[in-house]
Amino acid sequence: MPFANFKIPQGMMTGAQKADLVHRTTDLLVSDFGEAARPHTMVLVDEVADGGYGRADAVFDLEALRRLQAHQTGSR
Repeated sequence: MPFANFKIPQGMMTGAQKADLVHRTTDLLVSDFGEAARPHTMVLVDEVADGGYGRADAVFDLEALRRLQAHQTGSR
């Protein structure tokens, strides 16, 4: 059974965005494993409490992540 687990900051995605993530991830896994995998594919989207994650020894909160996204979007 293909399985994908996403951990995202709490409140970062709407229900529709999470549903889209589930559908697109399922399609991706089915493209690798074949259509027979679709009914057995599991996609889990975990929301992590604000400040409950970090990278490179820095704790992230939702505001820091939004600033990072704004910076990346502005540089395109």
